[in-house]
Amino acid sequence: MKQIKTIVLLFLISFLPLQLWSATEESAAGGLNISEIVLEHLSDNYEWHIASYKGKSLSIPLPIIVRSSATGTWSVCTAETLPKPFFFDAAHHGKIYEQMPNGSHVRPLDLSITKVVLQIWIVVLVLLCIFGYCSRWYKHHDEKSEAPRGFVGAIEMIVMTINDDVVKGSIGEKHYKPYAPFLLTVFFFILMSNLIGLIPIFPGGSNITGNINITLFLAICSMIAINVFGSREYWKDIFWPHVPTFLKVPVPLMPAIELFGVFTKPFALMIRLFANMMAGHAVILSFTCVIFLGWSMGVGFGIGLNTFSIIMLLFMNALEFLVAFVQAYVFTLLTAVFIGLAHPQAETE
Repeated sequence: MKQIKTIVLLFLISFLPLQLWSATEESAAGGLNISEIVLEHLSDNYEWHIASYKGKSLSIPLPIIVRSSATGTWSVCTAETLPKPFFFDAAHHGKIYEQMPNGSHVRPLDLSITKVVLQIWIVVLVLLCIFGYCSRWYKHHDEKSEAPRGFVGAIEMIVMTINDDVVKGSIGEKHYKPYAPFLLTVFFFILMSNLIGLIPIFPGGSNITGNINITLFLAICSMIAINVFGSREYWKDIFWPHVPTFLKVPVPLMPAIELFGVFTKPFALMIRLFANMMAGHAVILSFTCVIFLGWSMGVGFGIGLNTFSIIMLLFMNALEFLVAFVQAYVFTLLTAVFIGLAHPQAETE
């Protein structure tokens, strides 16, 4: 246990110089715009910016794939070679727009590989490597005679905890098996996205779960799993709940409230994950920028704010390391609970 704590502490401390280095580019450029740094990190982009040195930017160009709304032709390029009439609209967070022949601006069909998309692929690749390694171990070992240890044992412990305590415990032994693969996939995807997002430079640093589009998609998937496969008793309780009749006719007050709850449950999942992860990244970046802001105010402010910011950075990294697991666990647990509510216990027994 002490070795695990030491490894985690060294892991978090190693992030500090990377975070400081990633913020020096703005201070060296002659000005530190904290809000711009934070918003740039939280937003999606058509290139992966790594660092800047002496006014030169080191970035990984990503492929831009857009379809013209005027001509119907496809264009494949990078941010530096974007052809006309396409342009980046600063008023819409740098998204690509197209100028039509009549002078209007429209949003073309955009299938570009953005920073968030590439980060998702990296997360998927890491998960494939992890579970490919675990499956190879089980293929060459008899788990009945030899229990897994080390990394494989840790992964098995996490899988069994989520499967037995969260999925089976919330949904019920009769109905949990069809939902277990989905819920385990959601848990490990969110967990790995959060952990890789803590790494401030490539191949990490992109705040996937702090992107409202990603959490919206996860919420829609949860909504489908909850409602599409819900039992007849579940839908009967929504449209004809067990309440006094005057609450159902002539004004369907309670059915309207219950139907509204069908949409508020996934909405709560979406906002909770998005807000927590976005806030954590914003706070870490803000404390990083405070270091350089203090030095710009003088040596005295620099020493004091430097010490305070480093302590807070270490604390916030440790907290975000915990939040990475907690948010994945909470999203999976609440989804499993909502699915369990769609299968009343009277049917599961």
